[in-house]
Amino acid sequence: MASFSKIVLASIAALQVVLAGSPKTCSNPTLSCHNTTSIADTCCFNAPGGQLVQTQFWDTSPSTGPSNSWTIHGLWPDHCDGTYDSNCDASRAYTNITSILQSYGKTDLLSDMNTYWVDINGDDESFWEHEWSKHGTCISTFKPSCYTGYTAQEEVPDFFQKTVDLFKTLDSYTALANAGITPSSTETYTSAAILAALKASFGQNPTIQCSSGALDEIWYSFDVLGSVQTGTFQPAAPVGQSSSCSSTGIKYLPKSGGTVTTTTSATKTTTATSTPTGTGSFSGSGYLNAYTGGSQDGCLISAGTWYTTGTCATYTATASGSGFTLKSSKGSCGISSDTFTCASGVTATVFTASNGLLAYNGATTFYATAVPSGSTQATVYTSSQSVSVEFQWQSV
Repeated sequence: MASFSKIVLASIAALQVVLAGSPKTCSNPTLSCHNTTSIADTCCFNAPGGQLVQTQFWDTSPSTGPSNSWTIHGLWPDHCDGTYDSNCDASRAYTNITSILQSYGKTDLLSDMNTYWVDINGDDESFWEHEWSKHGTCISTFKPSCYTGYTAQEEVPDFFQKTVDLFKTLDSYTALANAGITPSSTETYTSAAILAALKASFGQNPTIQCSSGALDEIWYSFDVLGSVQTGTFQPAAPVGQSSSCSSTGIKYLPKSGGTVTTTTSATKTTTATSTPTGTGSFSGSGYLNAYTGGSQDGCLISAGTWYTTGTCATYTATASGSGFTLKSSKGSCGISSDTFTCASGVTATVFTASNGLLAYNGATTFYATAVPSGSTQATVYTSSQSVSVEFQWQSV
């Protein structure tokens, strides 16, 4: 009966995705906050919330999210004068965000949200519901009437997907680290230096916020050409926002009370250690960070491939026999024909661990034909290839 129920639910989700409508097509769109006359069609023009603000948290007490990444606060439709509306449609104040996203097959999106859109009190679902109800319902282009062939609640995955996709283009941690601004229990920084580092990456000054003298929020402003769903986001100077940070003496505290040191490349910032050392046991949720020559170089993504420039996948480790099994959003992970892979239908392999490193048949060394770069993903093998790699567990 349980298997039958899963099949029915999967079928419903697949049908929902197939039947989903599409945002209204916008021809000759106008850039929000730049119109000189009133525009009636707010399906193609964000109004009155014309400046979209992607907001990020740096939580340290308690810590949330990866130690080398900011996390998502939300996506806010601010008026073009510093004011904003909130809680605009009580009929769409949904209280089942996770199930809505699951019904639209958004498992990868949920995985990203569980990693990067996290609540300081541990209640992610309530946090997501709040952000959608307070801000998402006020984005004019998400109104049901702005969809052709509207399917119930389809604006919800559009809102969360756009917010996460936008967040992934705004790597605040790397932007600051590239300017020598890294988390520290002792160092302090100036507001001008922080803004200069962020502007060098973003193109405009964002707005920074502090709490008890410590940097804890960044607000990136955009004007949008067209709808939020399909339009072009253009970095913009903030309008009507003010910073709560002092000009000097700003702390940027490390997460989890530990000092974070970084090594940067042109595309990625990683936590560097001389040798891979486990940061947690293989249980619950975590990342599988890749190490070559004793330095971190990327991680595994959801299909089980090695990637150096993307977002790490969240894996679930579950005790099994004398070891554990692994699962990503793609499905169970296993070794098949000397290849590590994760997908639906894969028979789960029971792995073991040695000093926080993934082990298969007692060996912690895996292989690839080359170190991946750019958009290239590398297949991970258990048989000897040109490159040796080890995978460290990092609990999240």
